[in-house]
Amino acid sequence: MWYDSRVPIFLATEVDDLTTAQPYEMTVSQASEAIALRSLSPVELMRSLLERSSAQDPVLRVWETLDEDAAMEAARRSEQALSKNETIGRLQGVPLGVKDIFNTQGMRTSSGSPIYANFVPDHDSTAVARLKGDGAIVMGKTVTTEFASFDPPPTRNPWGLDHTPGGSSSGSAAGVAARMFPAALGSQTAGSVLRPASYNGVVGFKPTLGRISRHGVFTVSWSVDTLGYFTRSVEDAALLLDVLAGHDPLDTASSDTPVEPYRQAATAGGKPPRIGLVRDFFFERADADVRNHTERVAATLADAGAHVEEIRVSADFDDMLAAHRVVMSVEMAAVHQQVFETRADDYAPHARETIEAGLLLPGITYVQSQRIRRRFRRSMEKAASACDILLTPTTATPAPRDLGTTGDPWFQTPWTTVGFPTITLPCGLSSDGMPLGIQLATGRFSESKLLAAASWCETVLGKDGEAWSTPPDRN
Repeated sequence: MWYDSRVPIFLATEVDDLTTAQPYEMTVSQASEAIALRSLSPVELMRSLLERSSAQDPVLRVWETLDEDAAMEAARRSEQALSKNETIGRLQGVPLGVKDIFNTQGMRTSSGSPIYANFVPDHDSTAVARLKGDGAIVMGKTVTTEFASFDPPPTRNPWGLDHTPGGSSSGSAAGVAARMFPAALGSQTAGSVLRPASYNGVVGFKPTLGRISRHGVFTVSWSVDTLGYFTRSVEDAALLLDVLAGHDPLDTASSDTPVEPYRQAATAGGKPPRIGLVRDFFFERADADVRNHTERVAATLADAGAHVEEIRVSADFDDMLAAHRVVMSVEMAAVHQQVFETRADDYAPHARETIEAGLLLPGITYVQSQRIRRRFRRSMEKAASACDILLTPTTATPAPRDLGTTGDPWFQTPWTTVGFPTITLPCGLSSDGMPLGIQLATGRFSESKLLAAASWCETVLGKDGEAWSTPPDRN
């Protein structure tokens, strides 16, 4: 290895005890900076993460596909590029997990289904290609629920093995929490990034629909699907958006709205935000633990200088959720119709039920549901315009002690339905020791404002959280 003893391995402050910290504990920003300064080798980082995975995965079941030899070879190639002083990317040598619905050239992409158990794409999805183009290494493919739908995964929550890890991006969330990789790609059609992120105590970020290309990602519902990812800091979420955001002509939903310097916005140290607390959204639906915790968080942010006021939304959330179910069911049925005709028995129960329901819904119901979505978006845009960010709990409860569910998506679905960017921050533990999160949202294509406000909130809520933001080892 080619460590330079004059430069400390850890350059940021998120890992408190530098004398005992291991490379696998590093965030994306820490690892990329250390590698760029030649104080950490990509090979050493990959070895540390593979050893961590070997110890944790037999219990947590995060990986769908992991080729350790291929991962080490990719790390060696990255190290060779550095040794030759070649131009390096912002993510040079940093290993990432990828949800198993993203095409990865030469690496199996099963979408969690036996139907595609042997499918090996001949090209990368645009998101994966952009990460690789900036130096990142695809470490492997993470477990997803079948076709990113509702059927529970084999993955376990590292905080409590009998609690759901959430879904559908189950492996990505649990793996980031367990320090098996510093970040991972996911996707959200209802709540499949924000919910598992909150259940597993990590940062989950979903940008505006159209901000990240979906080309080469298995479709659930083409008018709703939004890509996102998991990290352990807001800065890392902003850094990944710098790499992933931008128009792609191969995705018809991709937006040409100009991108911004997101990491710069997240690290600029802005002023306290104006926060709209959407109390009517959660007060009667959240359990006492979540409700009381959210109230305490809002009070803490107000004490630190944020202007916090209650915001009411003049919209029917239940109508919106019903419309979302119709749209998702019909579009999922359209995606699967041809295969479903001959292989219905190969689908998991919840996926099969959703497709069957979608095939039976009349066209007029679908059209009316899309109209309800548009009306709801106008109401939410009005609410968002009154403040810098909207604040709610991320989930109605901590991760349920129930492995037969992926959890209730009610609290995340509204933001996916209207296409708003959202982020969840881990900010405490429930009375039974499970992670709790707050969810922040802004209007469409306001990611810079959202990330700046989230970074401010993250600082206020503190990294005193190291004790509760690291789950117990599971080996």
